[in-house]
Amino acid sequence: MTDSPAGTPEETGAGIRRDPRTSTGGPPAAASSPPFTNRQAASPSPEMASSGPPPGLGYNIGRDTSSSGEDEIDLLEIWGVIWKRRRLIGYIVAAMVFLTVAVSLLMTNIYQSEAVIVPVAGKEGGAGGGAAAALAAQFGALPGIATPGATSMQEIVSLLKSNVLREKVIEQHKLLPVLFEEDWDAEKQRWKAEGGGGGFRINLNPLSWVSSLLALVRPPPPPSIAKKKPGIPDVWDGIRALDKMVTVKHDMKQGVITITGQFPDPELAAKLVEYFLTTLTDHMSAEARRVALTNQKYLESQLGGATDPFIKQKIFNLIAQQVETSMMAEVKENFAFKILDPPKAPDRKFKPKRAQMVVLSFVVALFIGGFTAFFLEYLEKHGIKVENYVTPDKLSEMPIVGKLMPGLRKWIVALPGLRKKL
Repeated sequence: MTDSPAGTPEETGAGIRRDPRTSTGGPPAAASSPPFTNRQAASPSPEMASSGPPPGLGYNIGRDTSSSGEDEIDLLEIWGVIWKRRRLIGYIVAAMVFLTVAVSLLMTNIYQSEAVIVPVAGKEGGAGGGAAAALAAQFGALPGIATPGATSMQEIVSLLKSNVLREKVIEQHKLLPVLFEEDWDAEKQRWKAEGGGGGFRINLNPLSWVSSLLALVRPPPPPSIAKKKPGIPDVWDGIRALDKMVTVKHDMKQGVITITGQFPDPELAAKLVEYFLTTLTDHMSAEARRVALTNQKYLESQLGGATDPFIKQKIFNLIAQQVETSMMAEVKENFAFKILDPPKAPDRKFKPKRAQMVVLSFVVALFIGGFTAFFLEYLEKHGIKVENYVTPDKLSEMPIVGKLMPGLRKWIVALPGLRKKL
Protein backbone atom coordinates (compact mmCIF):
# COMPACT_ATOMS: atom_id res chain seq x y z
CA MET A 1 0.00 0.00 0.00
CA THR A 2 1.45 3.32 -1.06
CA ASP A 3 1.76 6.38 1.25
CA SER A 4 -0.66 9.25 0.77
CA PRO A 5 0.87 12.36 -0.81
CA ALA A 6 1.93 15.18 1.48
CA GLY A 7 -0.64 17.88 2.16
CA THR A 8 -0.52 21.05 0.14
CA PRO A 9 0.19 24.39 1.78
CA GLU A 10 -3.52 25.25 1.48
CA GLU A 11 -4.43 22.13 3.50
CA THR A 12 -1.76 22.44 6.15
CA GLY A 13 -2.20 26.22 6.56
CA ALA A 14 1.52 26.89 6.52
CA GLY A 15 1.36 30.67 6.89
CA ILE A 16 -1.00 31.27 3.92
CA ARG A 17 -4.52 32.66 4.44
CA ARG A 18 -7.26 30.58 2.94
CA ASP A 19 -9.76 31.99 0.50
CA PRO A 20 -13.05 32.29 2.42
CA ARG A 21 -14.99 31.45 -0.74
CA THR A 22 -13.57 27.90 -0.78
CA SER A 23 -15.00 27.16 2.68
CA THR A 24 -18.56 27.98 1.61
CA GLY A 25 -18.80 25.38 -1.07
CA GLY A 26 -17.72 27.50 -4.04
CA PRO A 27 -16.00 26.09 -7.10
CA PRO A 28 -12.44 24.99 -6.58
CA ALA A 29 -9.67 27.13 -7.91
CA ALA A 30 -8.16 26.21 -11.23
CA ALA A 31 -5.08 24.09 -11.08
CA SER A 32 -3.25 26.27 -13.56
CA SER A 33 -3.71 29.50 -11.51
CA PRO A 34 -0.49 31.00 -10.27
CA PRO A 35 0.23 31.00 -6.53
CA PHE A 36 -0.95 33.88 -4.26
CA THR A 37 1.96 36.29 -4.06
CA ASN A 38 2.67 39.39 -1.94
CA ARG A 39 2.35 41.62 -4.99
CA GLN A 40 -1.21 40.45 -5.54
CA ALA A 41 -1.98 41.07 -1.85
CA ALA A 42 -0.68 44.62 -2.10
CA SER A 43 -2.70 45.42 -5.22
CA PRO A 44 -6.19 43.93 -5.09
CA SER A 45 -8.00 43.00 -8.23
CA PRO A 46 -10.73 45.23 -9.73
CA GLU A 47 -13.37 42.72 -8.64
CA MET A 48 -12.27 42.92 -4.97
CA ALA A 49 -12.05 46.71 -5.08
CA SER A 50 -15.61 46.97 -6.45
CA SER A 51 -17.07 44.43 -4.05
CA GLY A 52 -15.42 45.92 -0.94
CA PRO A 53 -13.03 44.34 1.56
CA PRO A 54 -13.34 40.69 2.47
CA PRO A 55 -15.71 39.93 5.33
CA GLY A 56 -12.94 38.42 7.42
CA LEU A 57 -11.01 41.71 7.89
CA GLY A 58 -11.50 43.49 11.28
CA TYR A 59 -11.46 47.10 10.07
CA ASN A 60 -13.50 49.34 7.87
CA ILE A 61 -11.60 51.11 5.15
CA GLY A 62 -14.48 53.42 4.26
CA ARG A 63 -15.18 54.55 7.86
CA ASP A 64 -16.97 57.89 8.18
CA THR A 65 -14.81 60.42 10.04
CA SER A 66 -17.42 63.17 10.16
CA SER A 67 -18.14 62.46 13.86
CA SER A 68 -14.62 63.48 14.91
CA GLY A 69 -15.44 67.10 14.15
CA GLU A 70 -17.99 67.14 16.97
CA ASP A 71 -15.21 66.84 19.59
CA GLU A 72 -13.28 69.82 18.29
CA ILE A 73 -13.43 73.12 20.24
CA ASP A 74 -15.01 75.94 18.30
CA LEU A 75 -13.28 79.18 19.33
CA LEU A 76 -15.89 81.28 17.62
CA GLU A 77 -18.61 79.60 19.67
CA ILE A 78 -16.68 80.25 22.89
CA TRP A 79 -16.21 83.90 21.96
CA GLY A 80 -19.89 84.13 21.13
CA VAL A 81 -20.83 82.91 24.62
CA ILE A 82 -18.45 85.39 26.23
CA TRP A 83 -19.72 88.27 24.10
CA LYS A 84 -23.30 87.31 24.82
CA ARG A 85 -22.67 87.42 28.60
CA ARG A 86 -20.21 90.32 28.53
CA ARG A 87 -22.34 92.50 30.79
CA LEU A 88 -22.63 89.79 33.43
CA ILE A 89 -18.87 89.16 33.34
CA GLY A 90 -18.24 92.90 33.57
CA TYR A 91 -20.48 93.23 36.63
CA ILE A 92 -18.75 90.31 38.37
CA VAL A 93 -15.26 91.68 37.64
CA ALA A 94 -16.20 95.22 38.69
CA ALA A 95 -17.84 94.02 41.92
CA MET A 96 -14.89 91.84 42.96
CA VAL A 97 -12.31 94.51 42.13
CA PHE A 98 -14.36 97.12 44.00
CA LEU A 99 -14.61 94.92 47.08
CA THR A 100 -10.88 94.13 46.95
CA VAL A 101 -9.96 97.80 46.72
CA ALA A 102 -12.31 98.69 49.57
CA VAL A 103 -11.01 95.91 51.83
CA SER A 104 -7.35 96.64 51.02
CA LEU A 105 -7.79 100.33 51.87
CA LEU A 106 -9.33 99.39 55.22
CA MET A 107 -6.40 97.12 56.10
CA THR A 108 -3.71 98.51 58.41
CA ASN A 109 -0.23 99.06 57.02
CA ILE A 110 2.35 96.73 58.57
CA TYR A 111 6.05 97.65 58.71
CA GLN A 112 8.87 95.15 59.07
CA SER A 113 12.27 95.53 60.67
CA GLU A 114 14.94 92.86 60.99
CA ALA A 115 18.35 92.27 62.52
CA VAL A 116 21.07 89.76 61.65
CA ILE A 117 23.31 88.26 64.35
CA VAL A 118 26.02 85.61 64.40
CA PRO A 119 27.09 83.51 67.43
CA VAL A 120 30.54 84.27 68.86
CA ALA A 121 32.83 81.26 68.61
CA GLY A 122 34.81 80.29 71.68
CA LYS A 123 38.46 81.37 71.60
CA GLU A 124 41.43 80.01 73.47
CA GLY A 125 41.46 81.83 76.78
CA GLY A 126 38.47 84.00 75.77
CA ALA A 127 35.34 84.00 77.96
CA GLY A 128 36.77 81.05 79.84
CA GLY A 129 35.44 78.64 77.29
CA GLY A 130 38.49 77.45 75.39
CA ALA A 131 40.93 77.21 78.28
CA ALA A 132 38.48 75.57 80.66
CA ALA A 133 37.49 73.06 78.03
CA ALA A 134 41.16 72.30 77.34
CA LEU A 135 41.87 71.77 81.02
CA ALA A 136 38.85 69.52 81.34
CA ALA A 137 39.97 67.48 78.37
CA GLN A 138 43.58 67.23 79.62
CA PHE A 139 43.04 66.45 83.31
CA GLY A 140 39.44 65.28 83.36
CA ALA A 141 36.57 67.40 84.59
CA LEU A 142 35.78 67.44 88.27
CA PRO A 143 32.31 66.22 89.25
CA GLY A 144 29.74 68.96 89.75
CA ILE A 145 31.41 71.52 87.42
CA ALA A 146 29.61 72.78 84.32
CA THR A 147 32.41 73.77 81.95
CA PRO A 148 31.41 76.78 79.81
CA GLY A 149 31.85 76.55 76.07
CA ALA A 150 31.02 78.43 72.92
CA THR A 151 27.36 79.37 72.53
CA SER A 152 25.80 77.36 69.71
CA MET A 153 23.42 78.72 67.12
CA GLN A 154 20.71 76.28 68.13
CA GLU A 155 20.88 77.49 71.73
CA ILE A 156 20.40 81.12 70.68
CA VAL A 157 17.53 80.23 68.35
CA SER A 158 15.84 78.18 71.08
CA LEU A 159 16.15 81.07 73.53
CA LEU A 160 14.70 83.54 71.02
CA LYS A 161 11.70 81.26 70.49
CA SER A 162 11.22 80.41 74.15
CA ASN A 163 8.39 81.73 76.31
CA VAL A 164 10.92 82.62 79.04
CA LEU A 165 12.59 85.26 76.90
CA ARG A 166 9.30 86.61 75.55
CA GLU A 167 7.91 86.94 79.06
CA LYS A 168 11.00 88.90 80.09
CA VAL A 169 10.63 91.17 77.04
CA ILE A 170 7.01 91.91 77.97
CA GLU A 171 7.70 92.54 81.65
CA GLN A 172 10.94 94.52 81.35
CA HIS A 173 9.71 96.83 78.59
CA LYS A 174 6.01 96.90 79.62
CA LEU A 175 4.70 95.90 76.20
CA LEU A 176 1.15 94.89 77.11
CA PRO A 177 -0.24 98.45 76.65
CA VAL A 178 1.67 98.66 73.35
CA LEU A 179 0.53 95.29 72.02
CA PHE A 180 -3.09 95.89 73.04
CA GLU A 181 -3.41 99.59 72.41
CA GLU A 182 -7.14 99.43 71.69
CA ASP A 183 -7.81 98.12 75.24
CA TRP A 184 -5.54 100.62 77.00
CA ASP A 185 -6.62 104.06 78.26
CA ALA A 186 -3.54 106.26 77.84
CA GLU A 187 -5.00 109.20 79.77
CA LYS A 188 -5.97 107.24 82.89
CA GLN A 189 -3.08 104.77 82.51
CA ARG A 190 -5.26 101.75 83.03
CA TRP A 191 -7.23 99.19 81.07
CA LYS A 192 -10.58 100.34 79.79
CA ALA A 193 -12.33 97.30 81.25
CA GLU A 194 -11.03 97.92 84.77
CA GLY A 195 -13.73 98.97 87.21
CA GLY A 196 -16.44 98.65 84.57
CA GLY A 197 -15.27 101.79 82.84
CA GLY A 198 -14.93 100.17 79.46
CA GLY A 199 -18.34 101.33 78.27
CA PHE A 200 -20.51 99.67 75.67
CA ARG A 201 -18.62 98.47 72.64
CA ILE A 202 -19.80 96.62 69.56
CA ASN A 203 -17.41 93.99 68.25
CA LEU A 204 -17.74 93.53 64.48
CA ASN A 205 -15.30 90.62 64.30
CA PRO A 206 -17.23 87.41 63.40
CA LEU A 207 -14.51 85.23 64.94
CA SER A 208 -15.14 86.80 68.34
CA TRP A 209 -18.83 85.92 68.01
CA VAL A 210 -17.94 82.30 67.35
CA SER A 211 -15.57 82.30 70.35
CA SER A 212 -18.31 83.71 72.57
CA LEU A 213 -20.76 81.01 71.45
CA LEU A 214 -18.19 78.27 72.02
CA ALA A 215 -17.44 79.65 75.49
CA LEU A 216 -21.05 78.97 76.48
CA VAL A 217 -20.81 75.24 75.70
CA ARG A 218 -17.12 74.75 76.52
CA PRO A 219 -16.42 72.97 79.84
CA PRO A 220 -15.19 75.28 82.62
CA PRO A 221 -11.42 75.48 83.25
CA PRO A 222 -9.94 73.72 86.30
CA PRO A 223 -9.77 75.68 89.57
CA SER A 224 -5.96 75.90 89.34
CA ILE A 225 -6.25 78.26 86.36
CA ALA A 226 -7.08 81.79 87.44
CA LYS A 227 -10.13 83.24 85.77
CA LYS A 228 -9.21 86.15 83.54
CA LYS A 229 -11.37 89.21 83.28
CA PRO A 230 -12.45 90.03 79.72
CA GLY A 231 -10.78 93.07 78.21
CA ILE A 232 -7.68 92.87 80.41
CA PRO A 233 -4.86 90.98 78.62
CA ASP A 234 -2.24 89.09 80.60
CA VAL A 235 1.26 87.76 79.89
CA TRP A 236 -0.05 84.77 77.93
CA ASP A 237 -1.96 87.09 75.63
CA GLY A 238 1.22 89.08 75.11
CA ILE A 239 3.24 85.93 74.32
CA ARG A 240 0.66 84.86 71.74
CA ALA A 241 0.75 88.35 70.20
CA LEU A 242 4.56 88.28 69.99
CA ASP A 243 4.42 84.89 68.29
CA LYS A 244 2.58 86.55 65.40
CA MET A 245 4.79 89.66 65.29
CA VAL A 246 8.30 88.28 65.79
CA THR A 247 9.84 85.49 63.73
CA VAL A 248 13.28 83.88 64.06
CA LYS A 249 15.07 82.19 61.17
CA HIS A 250 18.55 80.71 61.02
CA ASP A 251 20.85 79.71 58.19
CA MET A 252 23.11 76.83 59.15
CA LYS A 253 25.22 77.19 56.01
CA GLN A 254 26.11 80.85 56.58
CA GLY A 255 25.86 80.64 60.37
CA VAL A 256 23.60 83.68 60.82
CA ILE A 257 20.32 84.27 62.66
CA THR A 258 17.67 86.70 61.39
CA ILE A 259 15.13 88.25 63.77
CA THR A 260 12.14 89.90 62.11
CA GLY A 261 9.56 92.14 63.77
CA GLN A 262 6.30 93.40 62.26
CA PHE A 263 4.20 96.22 63.70
CA PRO A 264 1.88 98.99 62.44
CA ASP A 265 4.37 101.61 63.69
CA PRO A 266 7.78 101.49 61.95
CA GLU A 267 9.61 102.85 65.01
CA LEU A 268 8.04 100.27 67.29
CA ALA A 269 8.82 97.51 64.79
CA ALA A 270 12.53 98.33 65.09
CA LYS A 271 12.31 98.71 68.88
CA LEU A 272 10.59 95.35 69.16
CA VAL A 273 13.60 93.61 67.58
CA GLU A 274 15.96 95.71 69.70
CA TYR A 275 14.12 94.65 72.85
CA PHE A 276 14.65 91.01 71.95
CA LEU A 277 18.38 91.49 71.38
CA THR A 278 18.84 93.42 74.64
CA THR A 279 16.88 90.90 76.67
CA LEU A 280 18.75 88.01 75.05
CA THR A 281 22.12 89.57 75.95
CA ASP A 282 21.04 90.19 79.56
CA HIS A 283 19.65 86.67 79.92
CA MET A 284 22.70 84.89 78.51
CA SER A 285 25.21 87.00 80.46
CA ALA A 286 23.27 86.52 83.71
CA GLU A 287 23.10 82.78 83.10
CA ALA A 288 26.85 82.65 82.40
CA ARG A 289 27.61 84.57 85.62
CA ARG A 290 25.37 82.27 87.62
CA VAL A 291 27.06 79.15 86.26
CA ALA A 292 30.54 80.64 86.78
CA LEU A 293 29.82 81.61 90.42
CA THR A 294 28.33 78.19 91.13
CA ASN A 295 31.42 76.46 89.71
CA GLN A 296 33.74 78.82 91.59
CA LYS A 297 32.10 78.06 94.95
CA TYR A 298 32.28 74.35 94.29
CA LEU A 299 35.98 74.52 93.35
CA GLU A 300 36.81 76.57 96.42
CA SER A 301 35.10 73.98 98.62
CA GLN A 302 37.15 71.21 96.96
CA LEU A 303 40.40 73.14 97.36
CA GLY A 304 40.61 72.62 101.13
CA GLY A 305 40.43 68.83 100.86
CA ALA A 306 43.06 68.49 98.16
CA THR A 307 46.51 67.34 99.40
CA ASP A 308 48.30 66.79 96.12
CA PRO A 309 50.03 69.99 94.91
CA PHE A 310 49.37 69.04 91.30
CA ILE A 311 45.62 68.75 91.96
CA LYS A 312 45.64 72.08 93.80
CA GLN A 313 47.31 73.77 90.85
CA LYS A 314 44.70 72.36 88.51
CA ILE A 315 41.86 73.62 90.75
CA PHE A 316 43.45 77.08 90.90
CA ASN A 317 43.52 77.20 87.10
CA LEU A 318 39.86 76.22 86.89
CA ILE A 319 38.91 78.87 89.46
CA ALA A 320 40.79 81.47 87.43
CA GLN A 321 38.84 80.48 84.34
CA GLN A 322 35.52 80.82 86.18
CA VAL A 323 36.49 84.28 87.38
CA GLU A 324 37.41 85.26 83.82
CA THR A 325 34.06 83.98 82.53
CA SER A 326 32.19 86.01 85.14
CA MET A 327 34.15 89.15 84.23
CA MET A 328 33.52 88.70 80.50
CA ALA A 329 29.82 88.21 81.17
CA GLU A 330 29.76 91.55 82.97
CA VAL A 331 30.99 93.31 79.85
CA LYS A 332 28.03 91.95 77.77
CA GLU A 333 29.35 93.45 74.53
CA ASN A 334 29.64 90.62 71.97
CA PHE A 335 29.56 88.13 74.82
CA ALA A 336 27.45 85.41 73.16
CA PHE A 337 26.64 86.87 69.73
CA LYS A 338 27.62 89.71 67.44
CA ILE A 339 25.14 92.00 65.68
CA LEU A 340 25.96 92.18 61.98
CA ASP A 341 22.93 94.23 60.88
CA PRO A 342 21.15 96.20 63.63
CA PRO A 343 17.39 96.86 63.38
CA LYS A 344 16.28 100.07 61.68
CA ALA A 345 12.90 101.73 61.25
CA PRO A 346 11.66 100.99 57.70
CA ASP A 347 10.51 103.77 55.39
CA ARG A 348 8.07 101.62 53.39
CA LYS A 349 5.29 99.32 54.43
CA PHE A 350 5.73 95.56 54.17
CA LYS A 351 2.08 94.64 53.71
CA PRO A 352 -0.68 94.67 52.53
CA LYS A 353 0.38 94.56 48.89
CA ARG A 354 -2.68 96.29 47.51
CA ALA A 355 -1.66 96.31 43.85
CA GLN A 356 -1.10 92.53 43.86
CA MET A 357 -4.42 92.01 45.61
CA VAL A 358 -6.29 94.02 42.97
CA VAL A 359 -4.58 92.26 40.05
CA LEU A 360 -5.22 88.85 41.60
CA SER A 361 -8.87 89.66 42.25
CA PHE A 362 -9.24 90.83 38.63
CA VAL A 363 -7.86 87.55 37.28
CA VAL A 364 -9.98 85.45 39.65
CA ALA A 365 -13.08 87.48 38.76
CA LEU A 366 -12.48 86.83 35.06
CA PHE A 367 -12.39 83.09 35.70
CA ILE A 368 -15.52 83.23 37.85
CA GLY A 369 -17.35 85.36 35.28
CA GLY A 370 -16.38 83.04 32.44
CA PHE A 371 -17.44 79.97 34.38
CA THR A 372 -20.77 81.62 35.24
CA ALA A 373 -21.34 82.56 31.59
CA PHE A 374 -20.76 79.03 30.31
CA PHE A 375 -22.85 77.56 33.12
CA LEU A 376 -25.77 79.79 32.20
CA GLU A 377 -25.33 78.85 28.54
CA TYR A 378 -25.45 75.19 29.52
CA LEU A 379 -28.68 75.72 31.44
CA GLU A 380 -30.16 77.63 28.52
CA LYS A 381 -29.43 74.76 26.13
CA HIS A 382 -31.36 72.46 28.45
CA GLY A 383 -34.38 74.75 28.54
CA ILE A 384 -33.63 76.58 31.81
CA LYS A 385 -33.46 80.33 31.31
CA VAL A 386 -32.00 82.05 34.33
CA GLU A 387 -32.39 85.42 32.62
CA ASN A 388 -36.09 85.25 33.40
CA TYR A 389 -35.27 85.49 37.08
CA VAL A 390 -31.94 87.35 37.42
CA THR A 391 -30.58 89.82 34.86
CA PRO A 392 -28.17 92.74 35.16
CA ASP A 393 -31.03 95.14 34.52
CA LYS A 394 -33.17 93.57 37.23
CA LEU A 395 -30.24 93.57 39.63
CA SER A 396 -29.70 97.29 39.06
CA GLU A 397 -33.39 97.86 39.80
CA MET A 398 -33.01 96.33 43.28
CA PRO A 399 -32.78 98.98 46.05
CA ILE A 400 -29.42 97.86 47.49
CA VAL A 401 -27.69 97.26 44.17
CA GLY A 402 -29.17 100.43 42.72
CA LYS A 403 -27.60 102.45 45.52
CA LEU A 404 -24.25 100.72 45.17
CA MET A 405 -23.89 101.20 41.43
CA PRO A 406 -23.35 105.02 41.52
CA GLY A 407 -20.75 104.59 44.24
CA LEU A 408 -19.07 101.84 42.22
CA ARG A 409 -18.84 104.14 39.20
CA LYS A 410 -17.29 106.87 41.38
CA TRP A 411 -14.71 104.42 42.73
CA ILE A 412 -13.78 103.34 39.22
CA VAL A 413 -13.35 106.96 38.16
CA ALA A 414 -11.24 107.70 41.27
CA LEU A 415 -8.96 104.67 40.88
CA PRO A 416 -6.15 106.60 39.11
CA GLY A 417 -5.91 108.89 42.13
CA LEU A 418 -5.31 105.94 44.46
CA ARG A 419 -1.95 104.98 42.96
CA LYS A 420 -0.04 106.45 45.84
CA LYS A 421 -1.88 104.28 48.35
CA LEU A 422 -1.65 101.21 46.18
